[in-house]
Amino acid sequence: MDKELKVKKIRDGTVIDHLNAGTALTVLKIIGLPKTTIAIAMNVPSKKKGKKDVVKVENKFLDIEELNKIAVISPNATINIIKNYEVIEKRKVSLPDRISQIIKCANPTCISNIDEDAIPEFKVESRDPLKLRCIYCERILYGEDVKDVL
Repeated sequence: MDKELKVKKIRDGTVIDHLNAGTALTVLKIIGLPKTTIAIAMNVPSKKKGKKDVVKVENKFLDIEELNKIAVISPNATINIIKNYEVIEKRKVSLPDRISQIIKCANPTCISNIDEDAIPEFKVESRDPLKLRCIYCERILYGEDVKDVL
């Protein structure tokens, strides 16, 4: 007997869909834990990706900094804005060519970790798979390592 888990619709808020499998908890770290209803589905079957995560947050709308951080950890995520139980806007996150002030360099001796005036910045060398290069020390950062330097 095939059982399916049903998750209640949210009245107003944001559904973050098509997250890379295993990234839902990192998304919660990015957006914080609002004092509202949150639904998390991890490793859900996906036709396109095999497995995915989904996060639903009631009464929460993401700002540009949160969207950019989500784009770094899951560049194919989809953001659904919900109003009165209906999707009023659906968009994919987009990863810019350069990422500034979102993540730290993994190199402890990088100038961006030593000098408070040096703003962490990375050039996006590849989106899929994610590959970032620090503009200061040229350390390469791969997608699976990003969650450790948010």
